[in-house]
Amino acid sequence: MNTKKTPIVFFGNERLATSVQTGVPTLTSLIEAGYDVKAVVSSHEKGISRSARQLEIKDIADAHNIPVLLPDKPREILDQLRSYNAIAAVLVAYGKIVPQDVIDVFPRGIINIHPSLLPLHRGPTPLESVILNGEAKTGVSLMSLVRAMDAGPIYGQSELKLDGKETKQQLADRLLDVGASMVIELLPGIISGDIVAIPQDDQSATYDKLLTKEDGAIQWSKPAEMIDREIRAFADWPKSRTTLADKEVTITAAHLIDGSGTPGKIEIRDKDLVVYCGDQALAIDRIKPAGKNEMTSEAFIAGHRRLLE
Repeated sequence: MNTKKTPIVFFGNERLATSVQTGVPTLTSLIEAGYDVKAVVSSHEKGISRSARQLEIKDIADAHNIPVLLPDKPREILDQLRSYNAIAAVLVAYGKIVPQDVIDVFPRGIINIHPSLLPLHRGPTPLESVILNGEAKTGVSLMSLVRAMDAGPIYGQSELKLDGKETKQQLADRLLDVGASMVIELLPGIISGDIVAIPQDDQSATYDKLLTKEDGAIQWSKPAEMIDREIRAFADWPKSRTTLADKEVTITAAHLIDGSGTPGKIEIRDKDLVVYCGDQALAIDRIKPAGKNEMTSEAFIAGHRRLLE
């Protein structure tokens, strides 16, 4: 199918998790493939970490003279959406419930990129959850949007192997690139009707919970492996916070190291700042004291050695 000038609407901001940044590969790929993107419908709520920053997607839209709409509720722009006569919409990380009458505006519906292998990891935190669980793989599902959360039938999936060292940002980057490629590959067949979505197995569905600020408080009684996962999954929000040398700090990078001692006890090994955990220990690589810039553990030790020893 010739996609040139096929009218579509884009929903979302392409931020797959709270506090991650995005290069906006999906919208960019759609524009480069020749789709006529009539508008970008996004969300930018005050006080929400994922949305409080300048929208990267707006820069791309502005560069291509695509209007950016920021309704409180998508139903508020129902008539405007109808005026575009778009055959389909593509959604990546919109963060709001889309009512059925908005979905029905588009003859081929709204095609949603979800960053997990559905029906696994439905819900708001699939990236954080696969890191926390130490899973060996995740992926991207291209699905038809329905009102029930992440329950729509699936057009296609792509699997991504994990090495157990990914940060939330690194995983978001990889999944976005996979999702963008899938959209470009499958969207022509979806629009033509040649590709038909297959219902999910609801009996196999799993659901991920929202994170809270309290989740970021490090509990040194946990195994070091679990705390390492939390540091990678909680980067920037809710952050991995603790007190070291009477200072409130956020640990931004660490690695497992052999050792056995009282959980929470600190030891300086050469240039390493080591904290004992419920099982093994963590060597802190990078740390951010409250009100200060991020620094290496070596720099932190230099400024707080007397309190640490």
